[in-house]
Amino acid sequence: MKPAGILLAGGLATRMGGGDKSLRLLGGRPILAHVVARIEPQVAALALNANGDPARLANWGLPLVPDAIPDHPGPLAGIHAGMIWARAHHPDVEDIISIPTDTPFLPADLVDRLLAARGDADIAVATSGGQPHPVVALWPVCLADELHRFVTQDGMRRVTDFARRFKVAYADFPVGDIDPFLNINRPEDLARAELLTGAQTAKEGTAG
Repeated sequence: MKPAGILLAGGLATRMGGGDKSLRLLGGRPILAHVVARIEPQVAALALNANGDPARLANWGLPLVPDAIPDHPGPLAGIHAGMIWARAHHPDVEDIISIPTDTPFLPADLVDRLLAARGDADIAVATSGGQPHPVVALWPVCLADELHRFVTQDGMRRVTDFARRFKVAYADFPVGDIDPFLNINRPEDLARAELLTGAQTAKEGTAG
């Protein structure tokens, strides 16, 4: 069965001046629109992990899932929230895939390749250009309680530290004109993504 997807928008976006960076425009559409369009066909269900006033994201029509762990401990809290949501609302789903909402160029075969790469491992992580992207990963829902203890009792926050407690497999994706996991953290990243989006649109128009 396909995994459920959890979009991680719980960060504070301090390097983008605060606010929801996923709502910044890229190619005339919010970055989040690009992410949803790429990942939604690949998953059984999709939810958005976000904190604060839910009204600002209500028009996306996605379940809004805030952190269940307080004090904004980072992506692990969002992954945990996704596990809890999937366990409650999609009990037949065994895995979730975590996706940051600042990665507008995700591969169309991301989920299939992560599932294929995992084999007998517990977790599958995406890589590109020799660089792992631990927040783009496939996680068993059954790890929810252990993840909660890892953050709240052990005081740990790094995604890689939690993942290395288990057997991890990697799915490598090629880097062509665009790194499929380019993430937009700073204004200059957004400017670069804008150029890449324009070039990609022009290329598709020529091909058509």
